[in-house]
Parts: sequence; structure tokens; C-alpha cells
Amino acid sequence: MLATDVHAVRPNADAMLAGATHREPMKTADSLSSATFERVVIGGERFVAKYVSTSTDWIMRASGDVACRPLWMWRSGLFDLLPDCIDPLVVDVAHNATTGVTTLLMQDAGVYFVPEGSGPLPLDQHHRFLDHMAALHAAFWEWDGPADLCPLANRYTALTPLTGAVEAELGELGGVPSVLDAQWRQLTTVAPELAELALSLATGPGPLVDALGETPATFVHGDWKAGNLGSWPDGRTILVDWGTPGLAAGCVDLGWYLAVNCDRLPETKEATITGYREALGRYGVDVAGWFDRQLELALLGAFVQLGWSKTDGGPELAWWVNRVLPTARALLR
Repeated sequence: MLATDVHAVRPNADAMLAGATHREPMKTADSLSSATFERVVIGGERFVAKYVSTSTDWIMRASGDVACRPLWMWRSGLFDLLPDCIDPLVVDVAHNATTGVTTLLMQDAGVYFVPEGSGPLPLDQHHRFLDHMAALHAAFWEWDGPADLCPLANRYTALTPLTGAVEAELGELGGVPSVLDAQWRQLTTVAPELAELALSLATGPGPLVDALGETPATFVHGDWKAGNLGSWPDGRTILVDWGTPGLAAGCVDLGWYLAVNCDRLPETKEATITGYREALGRYGVDVAGWFDRQLELALLGAFVQLGWSKTDGGPELAWWVNRVLPTARALLR
């Protein structure tokens, strides 16, 4: 178990940014949370400050983050334990106990992030992402960290119509929460059986959580989307937005990667799965006897999370229906 208070936390953002010579607001198209950002210059170096709190960030509310998970990672030294191939960019953290606002100060990686848009990732970069995902999972194999950092069940309940209803009640309905109800309704039209089963798991994820719990677990990031990724010139992977890290099956990261980056994959999903599986083997993880089962459950989980976003009735939806419907039937029927 990790210790606490490995790194000191500044009392507020002003104390952390006292030496800044320039500050300006920023926003990127790939940022789907309601967190706010600033570009900051300190000592001639460029940084990004990210401000998060449960009062402003719907993702924190939807995923049940009442203590700020990145803050815990900083205090406990967990960022320091990531493999060298992954850079979270975090260099300092402040937390205002009065307002509840946590401020993450990160290196400004600028042009090294994956470009915004929907173009396919370069194949070699995609392969490095898979390799480094496997490196992360191998480094924390059989991790004994807190299971409640981001509970597995919270991943599957965060993107339900209930989240949209709660945000509307709070007067904060916008972005992703504003479309959840309509998109889930559309899913019941284009894939009625799977939509019913997926919504059952989204509102009561116990069977899926229990089944995944019978397979090996590790430390996962939780949101390997292109907008959170980049590559330094030396090949290290930039991986930011540690809002939903925690103990889970490694294939949970893989399933999300496949689902959220569906329009950016430079190869088939099957090839991507193979790439991750082979990378685990290179890092010494024996995949015999459990990988196929965990994969099918994690793919079902990824559909529970993001199936509502795949309602155009095209090949993308067909792939997921064909792949996960048998697993859903076996789990719930």
C-alpha cells in the first residue's frame, strides 16, 4: 500500500503560481470535461494549469470522485511509480481546502500531443501506445493499491441517462451529459437487445464487475483517448487526465481505447487487440488461461460506457454488437 504525503501540496493556486510572468485561459476541442485551463509561464518555461473540483467538473461528479484522484496520486507518490515510458506531465499540485479546487501544474507539451481531429494515428505511434499501455499494466501487475480509487462499478455508471438528469437538475447540462438520454434512446432503436442489456449493466453493473474480478487486475489510467495522448521526440508517451485511475482489469483500458478512438485507429480492432496482448507477453505477463475471458468482458464494459455514441447504424456499431452481444447474453440471460 502506498504512503501518503510523499509530495507536499501547495495551499492554493496563487501560492503555486506566484512566480508566473504570464497567465492566459485556454481550451482544447478534445477536452470534454468542464475543468478550466490556463497557459502559464514560470521562469521562462511554459506550463498548463488545470483546475478541477466537484463543483465544476461533471466527470468528477459522474465518476464519484469526491477527493480528487490526481491529488491523491501526487500526495502518495504514485505518479513517480509510473514506468519511464509514460510521462503524466504533472510537476506540482495545489489544493484549496476552502474552495475544494485542486490545481495541477503540468509541462506544456504543445505540439507533441496527438493533433485534434479524426484522422488516423500514425501506425508506429499507435503501436507505441499499446506497448506503453502494456508496460503500465505490467509494472503494476497484482497491484495492492486502493480498490476505491476509481471503483470499477463507477466506470460503468458514469455515462448513463441518470448522469444527464443529475446535471440538468444541477443546472449544468451541456456537452456529453446533454446528449446521453437521447443517445441511449437511439441505441434502443438501432440495437434493441444489446441496448437493453447494456443499460441493465450501466444501472446495475454488479454482474460485470464480479466477472471481471475473477480475472487478474492491475492499475489502469481509465481514459486512453487520443486527446489525452502524445509522444515526446524520444518516444515516451505523454498521458494526461488522470481523472479515473484505479484497480481494474488491464483490458478495461484496452476496451476504452478501442471504443473512444474508433475513428482514429490505423489498423483493425483485432490487430490492435493482438498488439496489446503480445506487448503484455514482452513485459513478462503470462496471458494464458484468462486473457480471452477478460477481453470479452472488458469489451462489453466498453460498450456499456460508450455504446450510446455508436448509434449511426454503420459498421462500427455492427462490430460491437456482433462482438459483445453473446457475452452480454451469457452474463445476464
